[in-house]
Amino acid sequence: MKFRLLLFIFFIFSQFSFSQEPVSFSTSVKKVSDDTYELITNSKIESNWRLYSQNLIDGGAIPTEFIFNDSDNYDLIEGVKESKSITKFDPIFGIDQSYFINESSFIQSVKIIDKSINTIKAIIAYQACDDMVCIFREAELVFNLDGSVNAIVNENLTTDLVIDKSNPLVLDLKNTDVLESYSSSENLSSNPYLNLLILGFLGGLLALLTPCVFPMIPLTVSFFTNKGSDSSLNAFIYGSFIILIYISLSIPFHFIDSLDPEILNSISTNAVLNVLFFIVFVVFAFSFFGFYEITIPSSWINSIDSKSNSIGGFIGVFFMALTLVLVSFSCTGPILGSLLVGSISSQGGAMQLTIGMLGFGIALALPFTLFALFPNLLNSLPKSGRWMNTFKVILGFLELGFAFKFLSNADLVEHWGILKREIFIGIWVLVLLLLFSYLIGLFKFPHESQKIKQSKFNVVLSILSLSFAVYLSPALLPDGSNKARLLSGFTPPSFYSVYSKTSDCPLGFQCFKDFESGLEFAKANNKPILLDFTGWACVNCRRIEENVWTDPAIFNLINDNFVLISLYVDDRKELDEKDKISLKYKSGKIKEINTIGEKSATFQALNFKSASQPFYVLLDTDLRILNSPIQYTSKDIYKAWLEEGLENLK
Repeated sequence: MKFRLLLFIFFIFSQFSFSQEPVSFSTSVKKVSDDTYELITNSKIESNWRLYSQNLIDGGAIPTEFIFNDSDNYDLIEGVKESKSITKFDPIFGIDQSYFINESSFIQSVKIIDKSINTIKAIIAYQACDDMVCIFREAELVFNLDGSVNAIVNENLTTDLVIDKSNPLVLDLKNTDVLESYSSSENLSSNPYLNLLILGFLGGLLALLTPCVFPMIPLTVSFFTNKGSDSSLNAFIYGSFIILIYISLSIPFHFIDSLDPEILNSISTNAVLNVLFFIVFVVFAFSFFGFYEITIPSSWINSIDSKSNSIGGFIGVFFMALTLVLVSFSCTGPILGSLLVGSISSQGGAMQLTIGMLGFGIALALPFTLFALFPNLLNSLPKSGRWMNTFKVILGFLELGFAFKFLSNADLVEHWGILKREIFIGIWVLVLLLLFSYLIGLFKFPHESQKIKQSKFNVVLSILSLSFAVYLSPALLPDGSNKARLLSGFTPPSFYSVYSKTSDCPLGFQCFKDFESGLEFAKANNKPILLDFTGWACVNCRRIEENVWTDPAIFNLINDNFVLISLYVDDRKELDEKDKISLKYKSGKIKEINTIGEKSATFQALNFKSASQPFYVLLDTDLRILNSPIQYTSKDIYKAWLEEGLENLK
């Protein structure tokens, strides 16, 4: 099992497409004086969508913009005023973003010069996003000076444009039936809840082998077996209470998740929190090394223990279970902390944490219940001894190695450049060599009275740690980008290397910014195309690039097997005159294609019947669509989708 699973990095989102515009507008006019009017634009915003404010700083979303044609018929008075917006810090952009939900209004005051005019026209250019996709739109606003309300019809690019086969933007696509659904690839991934349950269970098994828990098994079982006929029932209830206690630890995160789901989903890209997690893991590691213990205050434990002795029945059994949880905290705490941090930083939310805690609780409760039911099995248990402390120290070295994963997350998001792939792997090699040195007795920790003894078990572990260090070492060399595959998904991606050159493409890929040149290159190199409809200000496009494409397995799949064509639908750079196009809506209105972004958005709508980003399509060089397009999704689904496309190519 790959190490990336140990950090519980799963995030599953449903995929979808929408056919209706998420933002609709209406206009009205209020007469203020004989020659002064207020032009009012009201918007209705679909649930879960955000329309961005006019007042945004550079580096974030694209602000809403009103464009009035120069005219001698009226003068604009100041700028467009807007209703109150919501302002929140966006961890992707790293700045405050202001936006509207449900509705908004904008007011532009004008002074009429030519009183014979009846209408004033303007263009509103805007960006709107939900939690998964973004759209970039322009709509023509018509203000009737007689005060009547005018509902603005914003033609849908995907359905309302007249398709002319002679149009240079229209492709001769094959296998277009797959465009009917974008969600078929959801079935390609494994069940993340089952994976988390198994991993939580494995974490509980590790906790069982620590010196805080293992010696408690025979003591607890002896207590129940001395209780007579009720011992089996009490043991079962005892185990159930242990499971419930660990599950209850996740309940507060469900309240946090319900108040603002983005809190948990944005943690994985928050540099400050990832640095905090790095520090937490280092603290956990040194507690396993024995420099200190992370314990519950003894007064709490004594109080709970006294209740378990004085109160009978199921309530007394509950306090016994709670006492075990508290007493063993110095060993289980770091493992639970790893589970907690890994789950809430995986963009999965509180349910993933609950599933992990369920698995952990089952593993911890199972031996207490089984040995109480079958006490003769106690004879098969190994004796407590020095091996438990050795195991605890080994866990400390693993915690120390895992700590750098979170520092790496912060480094990747903030582009600090301090933990390139080779440096990260070098730290792991150093940790493994230190573990090897400890296991062969070259040093001991301050709390230990003597160096580790050379048992067969320790010799085997030392050989394994040294072998793994040797296995990782070739990845430190210039040609080592394909090495250390056992850490795939855990190390920084191969593009993030001390040896790599800079690129203006996402993550250093070789990419193309226009379809024609990308298709030509794909034909010359006999490779399929990964068509990436994206935007400079598309939050979820950046999330896919930073959280999905950075997975080494996915990065290598794209880099080795596909020609990446990234088309930015919000690029406002003017096209050359020869490349400008006029298209017609079914209503008869003309749409002018004057910018690169307009060309890309129209190209997407005409050919793939979609107008949201991110949006990904796999094509072969004969323009055959290899499988259903995909939008904002998880690593597992995205990887399976790429592999499905390659399989269909064959």
